[in-house]
Amino acid sequence: MAPIGGAIYAEEVPGVAPPVPGLPDARSGSDVPLSTLTTLGIGGRADRVVVAEDEAALVAAVTAVDRADRPLLVLGGGSNVVVADDPLPGDVVVVRTRGTRDAEDAGGPGGAPRVLRTVAAGEPWDVVVADAVADGLAGLECLSGIPGATGATPIQNVGAYGQEVADTIVAVRVLDRRTGEVATLPAEALGFAYRDSVLKGRDDRVVLDVTFALERSGLGAPVRYGELARTVGASAGERVPAAELRDAVLALRRGKGMVLDPADPDTRSAGSFFTNPILAQDDFAAFRARVAERLGADVEPPEYEAGPGLRKTSAAWLIDRAGFGKGHAREGAAISSKHTLALTSRGGDAADLLALAREVADGVHAAFGVALHPEPVLVGTRW
Repeated sequence: MAPIGGAIYAEEVPGVAPPVPGLPDARSGSDVPLSTLTTLGIGGRADRVVVAEDEAALVAAVTAVDRADRPLLVLGGGSNVVVADDPLPGDVVVVRTRGTRDAEDAGGPGGAPRVLRTVAAGEPWDVVVADAVADGLAGLECLSGIPGATGATPIQNVGAYGQEVADTIVAVRVLDRRTGEVATLPAEALGFAYRDSVLKGRDDRVVLDVTFALERSGLGAPVRYGELARTVGASAGERVPAAELRDAVLALRRGKGMVLDPADPDTRSAGSFFTNPILAQDDFAAFRARVAERLGADVEPPEYEAGPGLRKTSAAWLIDRAGFGKGHAREGAAISSKHTLALTSRGGDAADLLALAREVADGVHAAFGVALHPEPVLVGTRW
């Protein structure tokens, strides 16, 4: 293989990286099918793939591609991407960096002690959550069962069951591809919002590690999510053991096909395919009127606070009320039989999945005048 940017590419790294729990097995080489590196099991072949197992290798690989002026896709767990069917030009760097380190800190409320846990980008996310709970550290327990690698979590401000990583992230260290320098971005510079951050939708920074501020406590953070509160028999705002919350979240996610299981075809997905719509108050009033017209004056759509002058509603509710129930299928793809918000691959390709997604989005817009937007990153294709 020819040198890139002054470095020999795949020959300098092992052909197959050691397995990492919860992440797809990865190998360096040429003409690699990206379907083997995504939870959807779809995607075309990549010109070249290199697996980075430590930070130095990750920085070197990204820098080499940039110096060669080749297209680059950085891939973690492949759980939040839809990769096009056509061959992908350029290079894919698969992040499999490992390592966790702790530092004591007194920056909690009222000077309470907390632990600053710094986690390498390639650490499997659910392992990070499980370890935190086992170590008596609270703040991540409701994010149990989410597939993927840690480096992806700040990019879209991963969240579930009333928690999001913005609640605990204090810093993200990144490689700036524009300058080649490594920089630390404090939480206030990350622009966290609902499933969003300044890192999303751009490729000029590669996450190297993430630092979380976690409370030393066997009790989880106050329960905010109604379904979870009912499951554990708690009131909103009550604190219960973090291990109990983790078990409850895992059970809820399994019931919705949201915990990876090779034996369950409903888990062949990218998780929730659409984000929950956020509307200005006037637009929400118009939406409520459409609901009354279509479903009856006594039907009230889900409504949540989403910031000044903004209201959020449920994408799953919209999809179901627009006539797309669980199991709704077209060739090669289907809505999960367990969860309306998950679109699953059923032996088809990216084109099949996106055709289903557009059918659903168009149907919701026709019924309620609300636009749905995909949550996964689309690689080599457009929405």
